[in-house]
Amino acid sequence: MIPYSSPSITSLEIEYVVDCLKNKRISGDGEYTKRVTEIFKKKFNINNFLLTTSCTHALELSAFLIDIRKGDEVIMPSYTFVSTANAFMLRGARPVFVDIDPLTLNMDSTTIEEHITPKTKAICPVHYAGVPCEMDSINATAAEHDIFVIEDAAQAVGSTYHGKYAGTLGDMGCYSFHETKNYCMGEGGGLVINDPRYLERAEILREKGTNRSQFIQGLVDKYTWHDIGSSYLPSDLLAALLTAQMERFEEIMSKRLNIWDIYNEAFKELEDDGLVIRPHVPNGCTHNAHIYYLILPSEEIRNGLLNHLNNNNIQAVFHYMPLHISTMGGKLGYKKGDLQVTEQLANNILRLPIFVDLDDKELIKIIDLIIQFLKY
Repeated sequence: MIPYSSPSITSLEIEYVVDCLKNKRISGDGEYTKRVTEIFKKKFNINNFLLTTSCTHALELSAFLIDIRKGDEVIMPSYTFVSTANAFMLRGARPVFVDIDPLTLNMDSTTIEEHITPKTKAICPVHYAGVPCEMDSINATAAEHDIFVIEDAAQAVGSTYHGKYAGTLGDMGCYSFHETKNYCMGEGGGLVINDPRYLERAEILREKGTNRSQFIQGLVDKYTWHDIGSSYLPSDLLAALLTAQMERFEEIMSKRLNIWDIYNEAFKELEDDGLVIRPHVPNGCTHNAHIYYLILPSEEIRNGLLNHLNNNNIQAVFHYMPLHISTMGGKLGYKKGDLQVTEQLANNILRLPIFVDLDDKELIKIIDLIIQFLKY
């Protein structure tokens, strides 16, 4: 079976993890946490970056920091992973789902304004497939209404919008380093804090409500309980794995982009014939080749192609069930038909295998099977 995704693990990742074990410094905020934090700061021009146990927890931290409370509303796409909504609902907020742009599958920024109410506290754009949202428009709307912008950049590590990295474009940005992401640590995430006023409290919340971070930095001679908080600090073992991944940043990015480009060129004729729609990357944006997908003409054709690939030992997959038509979405008062673009695209999308170690023979097999199914 050709898997949908597979992490790229080399001797460097093994070397760093073994080194961490040998040093017997495996809890959080060790040497590898410091190293990878500096890599992110320098590579992405970030001033304040905190490694977390997941992107979910990075989102939860952002909800704490902007003081989300019961009755607040947060505008977000329905076409996203459940963490985008859960992070804010855990603080009592209600997710307000908006439709997506049929070209990018990102939230349609032209529809945000009509969903803003006196209860709106934040907008949470999700950079789907590593393609950044229309952030100028989103930020302008947020500024006009004095609300926060929290980027869910789980899929967009290394992508850019008009020269600036995803995750650095709002008040805060949240990254994922899950096994399925381009740069992974098994389970993990990161929080970018673009407004320095929130950094000190973020460090306290992340460390169970204590000022342990200041103690580790030598700023105080003891630490104690200062605030509410939880344990959002990953093991240095995981940070060692991510350090190696980020030192291979250009290699991983280049290989993924090459696979993405081969797919995109191979399916151009299918799109010209009206058989598929390929991904769209707007001018001014760069993507990180996190996902390569095709939009098929119907759910029936999508499912047929999916079964055809799976029967030939290729693990192609679709993606999210839109949150507004999930069981929980129904409890929130949403129903099928509320977001028609989201529903149609979710039914028709097919994601293809894309990972660093996907070889040419496997790639050709996938492409040939798709073309044969759709054309003949």
